[in-house]
Parts: sequence; structure tokens; C-alpha cells
Amino acid sequence: MILVSSCLLGNRVKYSGGSNDNELLMRYSHYLTAICPESAGHLPIPRPPAELQEGDGKAVLRGRAKVLNKHGEDVTVNFLQGANRILDIVKKNRVRVAILKANSPSCGKDMIYDGSFSGNKIDGEGVTAALLKENGVKVYSENELDEDKLQRIIAMNQEE
Repeated sequence: MILVSSCLLGNRVKYSGGSNDNELLMRYSHYLTAICPESAGHLPIPRPPAELQEGDGKAVLRGRAKVLNKHGEDVTVNFLQGANRILDIVKKNRVRVAILKANSPSCGKDMIYDGSFSGNKIDGEGVTAALLKENGVKVYSENELDEDKLQRIIAMNQEE
């Protein structure tokens, strides 16, 4: 099983109520399992955008940072709950690979928004990406994939 951010597969789970359609991933969707940590954490669609404050996903997992939405409401518990629900799927299905939405406060792998809601990005990872990586899952963003690499990931996953 390969997990992929649901918004990348055309599902309208993005905070704005839209999606982040990725044509490559959508073509291979029959090999992929859609997940959305924010929906799994019972956040509504649509919802105010959220960004990590005072750290990245690793810091949130350790209680040193939080996730606030644009209205200043603390949604850290929702992000942690969603991440842990995805981790349950990982453990039950021995998932080794996830393809997650770049820059997301949940799914961002290398970069996240800086918490100012100004569009600025910083090095860091989202809450779910951090939790999955800590539990041995190889995490990719959609920006790292071309068709050859995706086919190799799918083939390696089928061999296991």
C-alpha cells in the first residue's frame, strides 16, 4: 500500500474546499490509497488555513510548537489526531511509502509555511510527515516524482 495525500488525487479536501490535482498521481491512482490527515483529525471542509507556529511538525509532536488557523484558533489537537490516525493505517498495513502534498502543515516534507500567513516558506516538515518519517515511512512530495520514479516506487512496493 502506498499512501498519497487525497487532494493530489482530485479529492476536494483542501482547506479551501478545492483539490491539488496531480495528473501523474491521478493516472496511477489504482496503485495508491488516498489519505487526508486534516480530515482524519475532524477538521471541516472548507476551513480556515492553518500554519505551524514556533517550529515544525517535529516540534509539534514534542509539544514545543502548535498549529493555529488564520483566525488564531489552536487546531494542534486536530492535526495530532489526524496524524495518529494515519499512523494507525501505516501500522495496520505495514506501509513503507507515502507521497504527501508539499508545503502543507500536515503533509509538507521539506518546506512549510512560516506561520505568518504571508506565503513565506521555511525549511521544515508538517505534522503527519514528521510522524510518518519517525516511524520508518519513506516520504516523498509530489514535486520529487516523475513517471519513471513513480513506477519504480510502485514496483518496489509490490515486491514487498
